[in-house]
Amino acid sequence: MNFKRDLASPISEVLGIVVLSIILWYGGNLILDGDKGFKLDGEGFITYIALFSQIINPAKALSAAFYNMQKGTAALNRIEEILNAPSVIVDKENPTMLTTFKDKIEFKNVSFSYNEITVLKNINLVVSKGKTIALVGSSGAGKSTLADLVPRFHDVTSGEILVDGINIKDYSLESLRGKISIVTQEPILFNDTIANNILYGNQSASKQQVEDAAKVANAYNYIIKKDESFDTNIGDRGNKLSGGEKQRLTIARAILKDAPILILDEATSSLDTESERLVQDAMNKMVQNRTTIVIAHRLSTIRHADEIIVMNKGEIAERGTHDSLIEQNGIYKRLVDMQELK
Repeated sequence: MNFKRDLASPISEVLGIVVLSIILWYGGNLILDGDKGFKLDGEGFITYIALFSQIINPAKALSAAFYNMQKGTAALNRIEEILNAPSVIVDKENPTMLTTFKDKIEFKNVSFSYNEITVLKNINLVVSKGKTIALVGSSGAGKSTLADLVPRFHDVTSGEILVDGINIKDYSLESLRGKISIVTQEPILFNDTIANNILYGNQSASKQQVEDAAKVANAYNYIIKKDESFDTNIGDRGNKLSGGEKQRLTIARAILKDAPILILDEATSSLDTESERLVQDAMNKMVQNRTTIVIAHRLSTIRHADEIIVMNKGEIAERGTHDSLIEQNGIYKRLVDMQELK
């Protein structure tokens, strides 16, 4: 579609020049050879040229409108496919409500395949309440997929995931996801005010609670410097904010939601040094007294995790604390050495 759009303007320009050349040639012949047939005087010819010049811009606009109509139709078809697609992840009949998170998240022999490609194999892992577990490994090792199974963005192919001893498939989706906050690498923001973007985590929160969440997320100081403070519109996907500002806003939203389970998916990997420091400080405050799964690209951010899980080709290759994994002199030690060399 972009190729067609890029061609539309040059083609219309060329066609305009060709048509103008034909008019000039033909009109010139009519003026010069008027005694042999239809006669056209100079004033009439200039009138034709003036009319043609007035048609060019509307013709270009028509071409652009036609392209936009085609693009819109294609987008509408894709949206309809998504809206009409059957839901794969659904509640069972009479699901259990997860009212409080009391004990642990447990992965029992969990495997997951996508389009017949095995992504995770026989994962056994326990995340106790209040603990921080870090998932590390190379790209494609299965870190994000493992975290996505907890809120049931996907369902396991085999095995089971238990929350407080009950299979997560037995809980209602709303109650399960209501106990989970997620901060992703790419901030998910809306074309609305700063306050409303934060309130998306808890729409019944007061103005004071929104401001308190922004303070904990190290976002308050930059927000109040905006012309309209918390009422500032941040544009589509937050394009009026810097990367660090957007990330701190999503952290404020997660803090306001105050869910007991927290998933941080490479939340600092695309930030500059100063923004990373502010975001990391905000995340350190946020993980306190929460059960946290951290997917880490920069290993310096997870040194103090209660347990580090090293993923390799969909399996748990190593596990332990930072110090114990360094002593093992395995994959984790190699990843740390590579980052220190950089």
